[in-house]
Amino acid sequence: MRTLRTPEERFANLPGFPYEPRYAEIDGGPRMAYVEAGPSGGEPVVLLHGEPSWSFLYRHVMPELAAAGLRAIAVDLVGFGRSDKPADQADHTYARHVEWTRALLFDALDLSGVTMVGQDWGGLIGLRIAAEHPGRIARIVAANTGLPTGDIPMPEVWHRFRNAVLKAPVLDIARLVQAGCRTELPEEVRAAYDAPFPDESYKAGPRAMPGLVPITPDDPASPANRAAWEVLTTLDRPFLVAFSDGDPITGGMAPVLLRSISGTSGLRHPVIRGAGHFLQEDAGAELGRRIAGFVAAT
Repeated sequence: MRTLRTPEERFANLPGFPYEPRYAEIDGGPRMAYVEAGPSGGEPVVLLHGEPSWSFLYRHVMPELAAAGLRAIAVDLVGFGRSDKPADQADHTYARHVEWTRALLFDALDLSGVTMVGQDWGGLIGLRIAAEHPGRIARIVAANTGLPTGDIPMPEVWHRFRNAVLKAPVLDIARLVQAGCRTELPEEVRAAYDAPFPDESYKAGPRAMPGLVPITPDDPASPANRAAWEVLTTLDRPFLVAFSDGDPITGGMAPVLLRSISGTSGLRHPVIRGAGHFLQEDAGAELGRRIAGFVAAT
């Protein structure tokens, strides 16, 4: 597998993101990057981003968690951020992304008692890991995400997004992030989302991910996702549903999670107002406080 590595100078002067990168070599796979905030002995809160962002997305969330004494760990998925980037779209599969991320969290970092936070693809990966390794998991937070099996149709807006990514001759990463926000992103923030991708050859991950979402019942990932649903519906772990009020892509998943997953019972689930798909950009500090409060209460 041929991989590309973004030059470190591309990440100079990131606004509001002073965290030193850390790296782990995945056995038989790519190098993955992550950043941390808060005490090393605090309860670990794993923050998984989605398409086409990177750990920079959590820069407003991490200080809130650190202030609450938690160890915030924001991961760059393979193909994104500072993590290595497989250059061929065919090298990106759902199963590989689950395994790469699992290996980082449990083999390299040996985390346990994890509060797993996932948004967008971070949820598709994080929910699978939580279901397949429940002994490592203390709590789960789903924020504008889901676990599709292909048995229920995706909304039309998602199909438009998928087709736009697959067909675009030049993939404008910052524009895609901006389209999922309610707030106007400053130029330096847009530049930070473009930073991991010096040219089109680095963008196999962002191009591949929409096509990996199971949209038919016979998708290769559907059986594993159905098995994960079976576990999650009865798993005795607190499960917080923290969605925004303005996400046309995943908004319909909130009521499904609330009625299907037993761990949601008895909790107060916030609806984060005035935020879009990337609620970490629009209301990151509030999301961070909600996660910290959830950990403290459970």
